[in-house]
Amino acid sequence: MSKKIFVTDTILRDAHQSLLATRMRTEDMLPICDKLDKVGYWSLEVWGGATFDACVRFLKEDPWERLRKLRAALPNTRLQMLLRGQNLLGYRHYSDDVVKAFVAKAAVNGIDVFRIFDAMNDVRNLRVAIEAVKAAGKHAQGTIAYTTSPVHTIDAFVAQAKQMEAMGCDSIAIKDMAGLLTPYATGELVKALKAEQSLPVFIHSHDTAGLAAMCQLKAIENGADHIDTAISSFAWGTSHPGTESMVAALKGSEFDTGLDLELLQEIGLYFYAVRKKYHQFESEFTSVDTRVQVNQVPGGMISNLANQLKEQGALNRMNEVLAEIPRVREDLGFPPLVTPTSQIVGTQAFFNVLAGERYKTITNEVKLYLQGGYGKAPGVVDETLRRQAIGSEEVIDVRPADLLKPEMTKLRADIGNLAKSEEDVLTFAMFPDIGRKFLEEREAGTLTPEVLLPIPEAGKVASAGGEGVPTEFVIDVHGETYRVDITGVGVKAEGKRHFYLSIDGMPEEVVFEPLNEFVGGGSSKRKQASAPGHVSTTMPGNIVDVLVKEGDMVKAGQPVLITEAMKMETEVQADIAGKVVAIHVAKGDRVNPGEILIEIEG
Repeated sequence: MSKKIFVTDTILRDAHQSLLATRMRTEDMLPICDKLDKVGYWSLEVWGGATFDACVRFLKEDPWERLRKLRAALPNTRLQMLLRGQNLLGYRHYSDDVVKAFVAKAAVNGIDVFRIFDAMNDVRNLRVAIEAVKAAGKHAQGTIAYTTSPVHTIDAFVAQAKQMEAMGCDSIAIKDMAGLLTPYATGELVKALKAEQSLPVFIHSHDTAGLAAMCQLKAIENGADHIDTAISSFAWGTSHPGTESMVAALKGSEFDTGLDLELLQEIGLYFYAVRKKYHQFESEFTSVDTRVQVNQVPGGMISNLANQLKEQGALNRMNEVLAEIPRVREDLGFPPLVTPTSQIVGTQAFFNVLAGERYKTITNEVKLYLQGGYGKAPGVVDETLRRQAIGSEEVIDVRPADLLKPEMTKLRADIGNLAKSEEDVLTFAMFPDIGRKFLEEREAGTLTPEVLLPIPEAGKVASAGGEGVPTEFVIDVHGETYRVDITGVGVKAEGKRHFYLSIDGMPEEVVFEPLNEFVGGGSSKRKQASAPGHVSTTMPGNIVDVLVKEGDMVKAGQPVLITEAMKMETEVQADIAGKVVAIHVAKGDRVNPGEILIEIEG
């Protein structure tokens, strides 16, 4: 008996997120929507956390307006989004009233299918989102964040699926975000899911290890109903199997998708041209790499780690960080590496390697994780590490959001008249700093999207303002406009100075060799740390908070600053006990490795 396989295309969300840092603009989506709408997809994935972030932070587009435009342009196709359960699109848990408000507005603006997952696979963190989706009359898809470890077994995944079915989900998705599935493991998991619960099964697998198409075929043979693919010009590598390839592979079989291959090829040619526009966002870490089967690091996470190490002049230590990630993951009880736990584990591994000592610095997110602030760890956490991180504080054993008070009223008050709609309030809720900045710039009429670079010419142009000072400026070169941000300055060595720049949102490292002493003498306004009482940081970042004031007496190990880098916050502690005699930073300042930020006199 034949069984039609349904297809979800990720071209408008995960495909360009995986390959081009989520930079595709709405203007490049709308012209092809008429053809996309005629394909006969089961759904098109169009929205998710990184989509929202990139729209507001870089593209200066209203993500809600994008959704409304896509809804109007795709009247015959379901629109789908990825939702991080109680985290929604952010990196923290939101109160239940925020979750309900967000889901309701997403549904009204055009989302039909909500793929809901939790980074810990803690189903308690899915309940409110599922209920909100059902209340809106939309499709709730319960999601298994697939990973491998001693505690992640087929029985455990089946038990999770049955819980999600009991919670009212309409389908089950296997979300293989890092490309860890192998063909025969896929077949066994899908077969077990189909035997133990009654919902349709979707298979979403990144092709990082080059196995995703084989995994999808095995899934189909064992009863899977739906597959996620990407138009070929945005497929493979850290993206997904090519839509055209899977349609061709199944054509004429009992699993024929029924999709028009020639129409898909026309769409592929369109996106082939579009991809060239975004060449500056292509990552060198988007090709096939079977190392993911060992380190379990998703492609986007590898790119972030590479940029962090590049800023430190330590890119040669990437293999050490990749080796440390599985060890940190085991210490934390084997969380799946998906947003936000991928960032939590990866950043901690980064600190461990660069400090030369494991857990000398523990990020605030790791502390919150070990306290139970993200939910129940899948496995057993290292109790020694937990006590080192949280001391005598109690471990949270309830659903974390049960401890949160309603937030919507306060959020509306905090953003005030900048919000012209409830959607604006929710944008601010998801990303408070960049959301507020976006709404302020919109109010002032100064929204300026990052510039798309022309096809690269030989060499790069960069300029430097005051060293050690956050600097943003726009450069015109031969009629082309570039936005340059100086994000960090390295220590001068052998007459050379490393500057860390962001050119149109992409990190770059530039080495300047001064032509004379005057040019070379422009050192940072902050001196380099040289004494035990000099508080400094080991990586470029921003000051989130200063926890002490001049004249305070502090103890050794006491937090005195909170810094932020790569979306993770870290406490900076005093190395000695004594009196705070000088503070050289304030909230919002950009800081560089080795600078004196606070002086303590013992």
